[in-house]
Amino acid sequence: MGCCGSAERTRREWRPLEDRSCTDLPWFLLFTVFCVGMGCICSYTIATGGAARLVFGYDSYGNTCGQRNEPIEGVRLSGLDHRDRQYVFFLDPCNIDIVQRKIKSLALCVSLCPGEEMKTYEDLKTFAGLNGSELCSYELAWEKYPGLPERFDKCPKLPVPPSKALPVFNRCTPVDVSCYAKFAEAVVTFVSDNSVLHRLIAGVMASKEIIIGLCLLALGLSMILMIIIRYISAVLVWILTALVVLGSLAGTSILWWLYIDHRLFSNTTAPRVAKETSEEAELDQDKRQALLVYATSATVFTVILLLLMLFMRKRVALTIALFHVAGKVFIHLPLLTLQPFCTFLALLVFWIYWVLVLLFLGTTGNPQQSEETGLTEFRLTGQLQYLTWYHAVGLVWISEFILACQQMTVAGAVVTYYFTRDKNRLPLTPILSSVLRLVRYHLGTVAKGSFIITLVKVPRLILMYLHNQLKGKENACARCLLKTCICCLWCLEKCLNYLNQNAYAATAINSTSFCTSARDAFVILVENALRVAAINAVGDFVLFLGKVLIVTSTAFAGVLLLNYQRDFAEWLLPLIIVCLFSFLVAHCFLSIFEIVVDVLFLCFAIDTKYNDGTPGKEFYMDKALMEFVESSRRLERVVERGRSRVKEAVVSEGAEMKPMAPGTSSA
Repeated sequence: MGCCGSAERTRREWRPLEDRSCTDLPWFLLFTVFCVGMGCICSYTIATGGAARLVFGYDSYGNTCGQRNEPIEGVRLSGLDHRDRQYVFFLDPCNIDIVQRKIKSLALCVSLCPGEEMKTYEDLKTFAGLNGSELCSYELAWEKYPGLPERFDKCPKLPVPPSKALPVFNRCTPVDVSCYAKFAEAVVTFVSDNSVLHRLIAGVMASKEIIIGLCLLALGLSMILMIIIRYISAVLVWILTALVVLGSLAGTSILWWLYIDHRLFSNTTAPRVAKETSEEAELDQDKRQALLVYATSATVFTVILLLLMLFMRKRVALTIALFHVAGKVFIHLPLLTLQPFCTFLALLVFWIYWVLVLLFLGTTGNPQQSEETGLTEFRLTGQLQYLTWYHAVGLVWISEFILACQQMTVAGAVVTYYFTRDKNRLPLTPILSSVLRLVRYHLGTVAKGSFIITLVKVPRLILMYLHNQLKGKENACARCLLKTCICCLWCLEKCLNYLNQNAYAATAINSTSFCTSARDAFVILVENALRVAAINAVGDFVLFLGKVLIVTSTAFAGVLLLNYQRDFAEWLLPLIIVCLFSFLVAHCFLSIFEIVVDVLFLCFAIDTKYNDGTPGKEFYMDKALMEFVESSRRLERVVERGRSRVKEAVVSEGAEMKPMAPGTSSA
């Protein structure tokens, strides 16, 4: 189980789909222990009452509503029996601390939320007498509410707005949320007029059916595009190539034209130079030099670009062939289109669990009285504070683990497709077979790869948090250093993500450990560096055009439908929601397509390296890739024949010009 310096055989013998064994078992055990730790945190919050305090609520004296409570040392009015008081009522629900994002008001447990507005303390007394729900502090007798001097501090702020209980969390919430306007302004800073916000929300509610329909349209377009992109990829690639070349030539020509025009203008005004000041003449000279530098740089860039296009045209053809084969993969493996749904569902379930446990942690710990307000709060102290950090790392690692499982599943299915010569003999469900192989053999590899990403992502997130907290306080040097570190970590994360993806594909092919697979995949990628550059540059741009196509098509349909539906005035927000959702859907589906293309390229590189088409070493590749290989070989043979003819001509010319030996001349 060595790492990159392991003692495994130095020359890799690729045996696709032959041997299968467990990989990186210690990392699977470590990940299992980590997940058990995450579960223990949840169990701890439930056992210590944090979950109950979140769900049922608690008052400002540490009592959980709806339960019999134990007294808390040093806290008055604690240990009350609240089995008949199930709801949390805030005396001043509009007293919100925006920075800490919580209500600073005194909280009580009551048996019923006030359903109607109460304007006087006499109304509070009547409500308590009729319903048994006392809305003032527990030590005050409800019969004496109107005459007590403490009523101004320990009774609700008048008028008391009507409220109703939340469905699950048993908090009395005002029916009219206008008192939360200050909080809303802090969250949505760009809305300065409440009427604008109301019109936008009304537009969303009035067009919800259209929004759902447009989202389904984006979903359908993404699925269709993954299948038909193999037919339009060639057109897109060559259009892209032509636009890049023409744009570079046009930009270079314009710069040279500006330089020549500026120079001719300066020459025509030469007789008046004597009248100009030295500063103006120097400024004019600087402009000419700057234009010359720009034009020269653009010329160099254009020449390099044209040379790259000339030498990489075959590799662009490989990109088109890989897109063509990727379209066939989705036809043979249609369940690949469900991968984004499965991954999103798994991430959604985990994120909901993670947020709930985080909220449980917020109400777990030892009771402490706030020095500012005197209210009782529950906080983690001592070593227990590290539970939150552990939980935060779990968010990153497990999320990356789920995404890595998707990559390994897709890679396993594509590898099975590529290295099965007879496509009619594919497994009935290659996706399910890939999932079973992942669960049985390679969970340790996925855990190790996702942990490496976590090691880079967590420091980057910490630096981003520090950068936001110190905004406006640090000096320019510190700000630049922080941004540089964040950028470097982001670049490292992207590189590791790409290497991890190819390592998973190598593991799916040869069933090797993570480090061995990463090393083998890295060697293959380095040997095909120009092909990798062409595929990533051209392929990524084609997929980006696909995303743009889906978003613009959905937006166009949205404009037509929303303009037809004239029951509301504001449809900007619905259109933005649709565009964002369509881009998200397109990104998820085309990311699967990108993974398929990358895995196909790794399989193709391995196939061409260890097979040559001779008996016993037949290629595994598809017909489209075979045609690319044959055309490349024909071109290589033509080039080789040309070189041999040049060599023969040079040799024959040298023989003709060879001087005669002495003594052979005529008498």
